[in-house]
Amino acid sequence: MRTYGLRALAGLMLLALAGCGGKAVNSTLLRESFDSGDTYSRDFEVSPAQACEAARRALLGQGYAITRADAGSVEANKNFQPKEDVHEQLVLRVSCAARGDGHAQVFASAVQDRYALKKSPTSASVGVGALGSVSLPFGSNDDSLVRVASSTVQDAQFYRNFFARVQQFATALAPPPTEAPAR
Repeated sequence: MRTYGLRALAGLMLLALAGCGGKAVNSTLLRESFDSGDTYSRDFEVSPAQACEAARRALLGQGYAITRADAGSVEANKNFQPKEDVHEQLVLRVSCAARGDGHAQVFASAVQDRYALKKSPTSASVGVGALGSVSLPFGSNDDSLVRVASSTVQDAQFYRNFFARVQQFATALAPPPTEAPAR
């Protein structure tokens, strides 16, 4: 038991020393907490298939293009162009799993990708009989979108709004309660 305590103390000291280096403290992995917060998930009183259908409808209602949908998952994207040479895409992935009582637990994760317009000059080669080929630059440019950033959306309000909209559709899809037969 004492050896375990010494190892734990040594491990904590190593973590503290690593934190003094500066780079490890700023690491994204160290900021990942896996706490018990429910930013990315909610429970719904409908089946997983109904929950995913509610999520699909919520996304369609907000202008998302559905790229994949089935009874257990939905994937959709929406495009934005905040500036002339910047393009952003938001991809939302939803997974619907059964809880022990047959109701659904819904998980959502959004990724925001940012693209910038990059110009690259073009040139052409011209073959001239006895001289061989000559490369001549032309005054044109090829434009292409290049991904310059990608990050998971961590805004809790974004997910609260999404799950609230899913709840509205899930309530509409829920089967009416069955009444007990009169005796």
